[in-house]
Amino acid sequence: MSASVHDHIPLHAIPSTRDAQATLSPSVAETLTPKESTVSAIQPEPMVTKEMIKYERTAFATVCFTLFLNGWNDSSTGPLLPRMQETYGVGFAVVSLVFISACCGFILAALVNVHLSDRFGFGKIIVFASLLQLAGYAIQSAAPPFPVFVIAFSLNGFGFGILDAQSNGFVALLRDSGKGKMSLLHAAYGCGAFAAPLVATQFFHMRRWSFHYLTSLALAVINLVALIIVFRFNTVEQALAKTGVVTVSDASNEGGKMKQIMKVKAVHLLALFIFVYVGVEVTIGGWIVTYSLLVRGGGPASGYISSGFFGGLMLGRIVLIWVTRMIGERRVIYVYTALCIALEITIWFVPSLIENAIAVSFVGLFLGPIYPICMTVSSEVLPPWLLVGSIGWIAGIGQAGSAAFPFMTGAIASKTGVRAMQPLLVGMMGGMILLWLLVPRKVVKTQ
Repeated sequence: MSASVHDHIPLHAIPSTRDAQATLSPSVAETLTPKESTVSAIQPEPMVTKEMIKYERTAFATVCFTLFLNGWNDSSTGPLLPRMQETYGVGFAVVSLVFISACCGFILAALVNVHLSDRFGFGKIIVFASLLQLAGYAIQSAAPPFPVFVIAFSLNGFGFGILDAQSNGFVALLRDSGKGKMSLLHAAYGCGAFAAPLVATQFFHMRRWSFHYLTSLALAVINLVALIIVFRFNTVEQALAKTGVVTVSDASNEGGKMKQIMKVKAVHLLALFIFVYVGVEVTIGGWIVTYSLLVRGGGPASGYISSGFFGGLMLGRIVLIWVTRMIGERRVIYVYTALCIALEITIWFVPSLIENAIAVSFVGLFLGPIYPICMTVSSEVLPPWLLVGSIGWIAGIGQAGSAAFPFMTGAIASKTGVRAMQPLLVGMMGGMILLWLLVPRKVVKTQ
């Protein structure tokens, strides 16, 4: 059986067994037996060479490009929704089926990610997922009959769900992953999400608007080639060894890994939080253009408002790192979310396209850091031998939120109008605060 991203944990991330147990939250510790909370003997790590550092940077840049493409995919739909409605003659509820289709792909990816990783290994399943992306974009670019067009979103959803989980897991295993790498990884997502609406808005004016997906196809080809060249179908153990990170197998039963993850309450709380967070993020990116057109009387250039939001998302994951460190990762979530709620209320009640566009950009700025912060907190409250499998589940469920909530918005808009988007978003952000209150804290070490 191939080694996978879920089979091994880095030595630099493993405390002693006693320390590991002491730092777990009560909800985590209660679910694990003594046998499950042990790891094999630790061997000293090798000296890190220049070649290892170079490979780590190359591998990190490669998964960053994968997340760039993920962001590109998520933000491409919003600016093109009005053209989809026009071409296929469908309303808000029906066109929102593209989000439901993607949601099905994301959920399936979350369910089978650990199994596929254990069975085939990191290097093989990321190539398989990339091939599904190519198929999805090829279908979408032809603007086929609506049912086929919708099914293509499932292919993309499954592919991106696998890639998102594996990319987050790989970076979590890198040395010093918590010192900015996770924020940079998700800044790459924001960069892709910023760029896509700029391009999609140009295709909005064209007769063959679906050719936008040819640009996505070209990026997916580059991503596939890069993943093959850099990782060469390696297992995660082999890839990490090239960076100087030594890994060991955990002592738990591989076949029961998913069962162990499902027993940890903190995993489900974090997954639900990310589910709502990503839902907020993609609902804004997916529907703000339609909202600006129909409610604020904006023109076709309203597509750039979506880019402003995702541009803020990208910047927030970089420029607010120092604010996060100063206030503290747990407390700053409440600050960022409260600011987002206040800004959304201005978009709701201030009838100004310019003000709304500026406010949306700042919402992106403050929303941006929340995802990487949550991933960092995950490493503090979850057992290290289940960390990467748990992150894969959390990320996969989060991606499902990127489809479920935009669909809900479309369904509500078909009944009450797209104005309902703002109160829905305010309610979802309030839900984020309540969910964050429930996430367990790291327990102080005791003798």
